[in-house]
Amino acid sequence: MGSVSREPIWRVGDVEIDCGERTLVMGILNVTPDSFSDGGLYLDHGAAVIRGIEMVDEGADLIDVGGESTRPGSDPVSPEEERDRVVPVIETLAAKVPVPISVDTRKPAVARAALDAGALIVNDISGARDSEMFAVVREAGAGMVLMHMKGEPKTMQVAPHYDDVVGEVHEYLRERIEAAEFAGIAPERLCIDPGVGFGKDLHQNLTLMHHVDALLDLGRPLLVGPSRKRFIGALLDLPEDERVEGTAGAVAWLVGRGAHIARVHDVKQMVRVVRVMDAIARAGR
Repeated sequence: MGSVSREPIWRVGDVEIDCGERTLVMGILNVTPDSFSDGGLYLDHGAAVIRGIEMVDEGADLIDVGGESTRPGSDPVSPEEERDRVVPVIETLAAKVPVPISVDTRKPAVARAALDAGALIVNDISGARDSEMFAVVREAGAGMVLMHMKGEPKTMQVAPHYDDVVGEVHEYLRERIEAAEFAGIAPERLCIDPGVGFGKDLHQNLTLMHHVDALLDLGRPLLVGPSRKRFIGALLDLPEDERVEGTAGAVAWLVGRGAHIARVHDVKQMVRVVRVMDAIARAGR
């Protein structure tokens, strides 16, 4: 197991990311027709590339490209279709922007093609349930995000149950870290994500976020993704495109509790939020 640290290093390809210097922002780029918040906006290759470049200009430290919607109730797409959506965008962006590109996929074949196209990170919402994903990441020397999700996107929001949501998410992520290391992936290549909104109801999401610092003892960078999620809509009774302030509140709380990376749609606004949070947090050091 890797050494415990609140400020770990994350190695992705040949890049070393210092997750302790400041809070990092990962921009979400969904190349899909049906993602819950921005589906269809960037399905066109040119529009996706323009948005990726724009996010970097707005301050994004990483870009996460996804070709399959994982919103609650969504249906999977074929590996071929997902690959055809993401690979051209990743290939172009990797040549144009100075930040690491991540591919958001559960499929080893898609991950392999994306890494060959220039991605440096695999963001797997299933926590590598398909163990072949570990081999793909190891062979490429890529970075990896291991996320907690109960069930599958199609059914994950149908009465999810936990006896102890924080403890169960912690144990799951600990086990996935061990599985990755057993498969030959160095711990410094791993990042963890508690999976806010993935197989959790409103109370479970709020409880998990309240105690998210309990995951820091796993010793890996902590990535969080509350952006525009359903729990914000439930709290504020607002549609996806009016949840920027709610997202800002969630991001501020999570950063204050020790999260290292915020995965967001609204890059410009969330970069401003985390800069203020970082300034306050570091003033007392």
